[in-house]
Amino acid sequence: MAEVETTRDGAVLTITLNRPDVLNAFNADMHRALAAALKEARAPEVRAVLVTGAGRGFCVGQDLTEFREAPGDIGSRLRGNYHPNILAIRALEKPVLAAVNGPAAGAGLSFACACDLRIAADSATFVPAFINIGLVPDSGSTYFVRRLLGTARAFEWLTSGRRLTATEAHAWGLVSEVVEADHLASRAAELAAGLAAMPTRGIAMTKRLLDHAEHTTLEEQLELEAQLQTAATQTNDFREGVAAFLEKREPRFEGS
Repeated sequence: MAEVETTRDGAVLTITLNRPDVLNAFNADMHRALAAALKEARAPEVRAVLVTGAGRGFCVGQDLTEFREAPGDIGSRLRGNYHPNILAIRALEKPVLAAVNGPAAGAGLSFACACDLRIAADSATFVPAFINIGLVPDSGSTYFVRRLLGTARAFEWLTSGRRLTATEAHAWGLVSEVVEADHLASRAAELAAGLAAMPTRGIAMTKRLLDHAEHTTLEEQLELEAQLQTAATQTNDFREGVAAFLEKREPRFEGS
């Protein structure tokens, strides 16, 4: 059984973490399979990516049995396994939606937060589990959670290890929507298809602008907006959008 499965439905690629017997905990093989899936997601015919977990969990982070068998250097593990996949998500020139179907904990939480959007089943939970075993957040948790929640709330949560329900996560702004567990797959597919029908290059450039805005000055951000807006006006989707507006019809974007 593959540790990560991929399926295509039109322009949407679904990546399913597939170690359900351990709530999709990460091990080395799963990292390698995830890297291959994220490489597959770079294909131009893929215009949106949906990430979820098999069984009753999304991902509960590192499989600690792997540490018991071969502890090794945790820094090297992070740099060799976790960091490339987190960076690959952010480098994708298309939207990435996480459908959190169950517990998201530790690095699994980091993985969900690295995605562009998150929706959750009403049965999902969110746990920054690092502090509960004496560790610091890793795999981008301090970066993404601070951006999503603000510094004060991020510190409070990450240092308490508190388990959030899906409803609490929605109230905090960690997820954009909560749906009944039985309807998560269909709702996630609907959202992903909607994103895939949008101007893909415009979404990609918006993603870049928001990432860049975290560590720049207003003057620099204004200049980058001007540069990317110039690039956006040269796309076929811009021309289609203008034509559709003038002709009073729905646009038919192709992602180019």
